[in-house]
Amino acid sequence: MNRISYYIITMVFILFGTTHIKAQNTNKQNYLVISKNIKQLNPILLTAKELQNEDGKTFGDFIVIFCGKTVSEMVNDPDLNKLLEQAKEQHIQILACGLSLKKFHINPEELPISIKITENGILKSFQLIKKGYFTLTI
Repeated sequence: MNRISYYIITMVFILFGTTHIKAQNTNKQNYLVISKNIKQLNPILLTAKELQNEDGKTFGDFIVIFCGKTVSEMVNDPDLNKLLEQAKEQHIQILACGLSLKKFHINPEELPISIKITENGILKSFQLIKKGYFTLTI
């Protein structure tokens, strides 16, 4: 197969795949943010609020998954608790990656109660992408 044919087939696949993802969930706009920095939670919440205003009734789920070393910063952080309360008011789900917790020896019971654990943050992200979530990794 020559380069031009390969390029055309790739572009068709990308276009078809994008259309397919958007067609899976046309009723609600669902969002996923994957982050390795807990300090980004405040701007994430501000962004979610703006999207809620823009989307109106079509605003669906908004999920944030924290992976990597930042999970160790989730323990005993008074500023985080204030942001988690705000996330709860906005109906935003905050998840911590279970694999990251294990890697950095963090007991899940040490996390604030509103942070849920997903066994594998990468797998959960792919599952949500397959469901048509708009995704941002920061």
